[in-house]
Amino acid sequence: MGRPLLGSQALSSSLFADASNFEQRFVESYDQIRTMVSALKTLRLRVVLTSGSFDIIHEGHSMYLEAAREFGDFLIVGLDSDDKIRSRKGPGRPAVPEMERLRMVTHQRGVGLVTLKGLQHPRWELIKAVGPDVLVATADTYSPAEIAELEARYCGRVEVLDRMATVSTSARLRRIQLGIPEPDAEPADELTQAGRAGK
Repeated sequence: MGRPLLGSQALSSSLFADASNFEQRFVESYDQIRTMVSALKTLRLRVVLTSGSFDIIHEGHSMYLEAAREFGDFLIVGLDSDDKIRSRKGPGRPAVPEMERLRMVTHQRGVGLVTLKGLQHPRWELIKAVGPDVLVATADTYSPAEIAELEARYCGRVEVLDRMATVSTSARLRRIQLGIPEPDAEPADELTQAGRAGK
């Protein structure tokens, strides 16, 4: 590998484009992320960090990421690895493998870059690497004492958002496994008849 890029050289214009540009937006190395964040801050851009599983991307995920992006100029997303999710939710999860989840997150509006959070990473390692101006989390992520510590040591401030999903991924998977339709879904025969009527 060559020398690490310094200053604005660390940033590609593709990070600010509308296209997903996965090859540029997925950054696995936390050291490289540190360099990129330093360049962003040199340009006086406010950096926002959030994290999650983003397993089976749904409307709530999109709304959450869009809301997180509103707190600054550049949004970094830490995505839980397959091993990390499996250790927390059991052998049947995630439903979608990490590389596909990473790609899907780069397609979400306002996402600057994504990285993986693995089982091997120490607690808060990504937060320490990024040092975000704003850390965005859901209400059950950190205790008040943890928020106070994060704000004192590792980030400008913590913004807590409510979950925006009408149904969780776990609940949706249970519905699929049990063959139960979504609450607002029309029965299949009505959908078929409606489709025929529209021909």
